[in-house]
Amino acid sequence: MQISVATYELSPDIPLTFPPAREVKMFVKLVRTTNLVSHSRQYTQRVPVYTKTGDKGTSSLFGNERRPKDDLIFQALGDTDELNAALGLAAEYCKSSGNTQLAAYFPEIQSRLFDVGAHVATPPSASEKHHGRTTFEDVHAQNVEKWIDHLDSQLPAIKNFILPGGGLASSQLQVCRAICRRAERSVVALGDQVSPSVLKYVNRLSDFFFVSARFAAQHDKAPEVIYRKSKSYLQEIEDITSKNSSNE
Repeated sequence: MQISVATYELSPDIPLTFPPAREVKMFVKLVRTTNLVSHSRQYTQRVPVYTKTGDKGTSSLFGNERRPKDDLIFQALGDTDELNAALGLAAEYCKSSGNTQLAAYFPEIQSRLFDVGAHVATPPSASEKHHGRTTFEDVHAQNVEKWIDHLDSQLPAIKNFILPGGGLASSQLQVCRAICRRAERSVVALGDQVSPSVLKYVNRLSDFFFVSARFAAQHDKAPEVIYRKSKSYLQEIEDITSKNSSNE
């Protein structure tokens, strides 16, 4: 199997700050297919899709330490991977509705989620060299904060609690928000094994997904569904039921 390397460019109005350039390796044992990217150089490597090494319920971390697949590290990796997949679907909904401004953020976030996974999968037993390769920079959380402020400045102020909904893209981004909170809890459970920069980044992402969901609803001209007391909704349900019954 061969991976094709895609290059994405964020639109000019999206603020972005990069950390000092350095070579980052995407490790075969973590993602099974490796892209090594250093500045403008790009590589592809053929590797088997299956290795059979996990058939007995263990898997390898970066540094070759093996742990059971129900280890907390793999829970965190699984939740992060699920978030990445959910975000991919949100990206497709945004593209299909013509929301290219919002969709431009997602490949960057998905790539950084891979970096989060690489960091999480580097246990304390790994060498200093391994840890050096999976360092996660504070600047990534700072980027997300800028994006939140940029999107939020284009939205009306919140006056009520908002229910998940507001169109396909908005609804899927609310799913991303919920998965991100679970991923955050999984990462927090690892304690000192995880850098504060990773914790900060994942925490910011859930806020980003909330604001993105509102931005997607506004773009799609879908009204936000607000929280109301039960009596109000029950009356609406009764009115609609009576109307439908009279039309039968």
